[in-house]
Amino acid sequence: MSLSFLLALAFVQQSTPYPRAELLIEPKDLIANVAKYRVLDVRPQTQFEKGHLRWAVWVDHDAWAKTFAKHQDLKAWSKIIGDLGIDNQTEVAIYDDGSTKDAARVWWVMRYFNHTKVRIVHAGWHGLMQADVAATTKVGVIQPQTFAIASPAQARLADKASVLDILNNRTGVQIIDTRSEKEYCGETKLAKRGGAIPGAIHLEWTDAIDPKTKRFKSAGELTKLFKDAGIDLKKKSVTHCQSGGRAAVMAFALEMMGSDGVSNYYRSWSEWGNDPSTPVVLPKKK
Repeated sequence: MSLSFLLALAFVQQSTPYPRAELLIEPKDLIANVAKYRVLDVRPQTQFEKGHLRWAVWVDHDAWAKTFAKHQDLKAWSKIIGDLGIDNQTEVAIYDDGSTKDAARVWWVMRYFNHTKVRIVHAGWHGLMQADVAATTKVGVIQPQTFAIASPAQARLADKASVLDILNNRTGVQIIDTRSEKEYCGETKLAKRGGAIPGAIHLEWTDAIDPKTKRFKSAGELTKLFKDAGIDLKKKSVTHCQSGGRAAVMAFALEMMGSDGVSNYYRSWSEWGNDPSTPVVLPKKK
């Protein structure tokens, strides 16, 4: 192959849009239209207080993570979301420090509660800084809104019983382990038992993101990444990690690449690895 052909191919791969690019918002587009969105800053509070995007409100990511693990009470979550000034028609943009992990969790929780007008800011605060955002320390007054949840998007949430059903009945649903290789192989134990769910495909969540730009890899790169890992975008998938956050990044990437039927086993290894009745294997390192 000629050099010119390879360069042209690389350009096409980089410029091909994501099938569901609307799940992201570019920093420059958010800055230009910030009044249109309820912007959620999910970085640590100390970072928020040092400077944030105009009109952004702080969300306690850790509290959301723990609260969702405890319950999905519709009345309680309606108030949590509504108190941020969000109703069912509010367009929401979420950013974290640039890792995407915390933003993806909050995005996923909101999607579970059937708020469809929510996006992740590409590259988060890192991307906003690269776009020369004018940071502020001012905090506006939030006017609570009514956020109604008729029913959650239950298919987005997997649990231990549904994962066991996949294993026992060979339903063809892909289980994707987004933890580190050491966790997957049992070298690092964050529960009573280390290892992996039998048959799970390992693809670490960070592999979907460019470490320098903090942006998701291009559509072409993600297509190759998933194919090389043995992930079929046309099949249903269950992602998992230790407690739902890293799995949310992979769920977002899969959905952005056009995959349907993606669910997050939110309790993940914190539940599976601590239950002596669940099957565990110890894969070898690649």
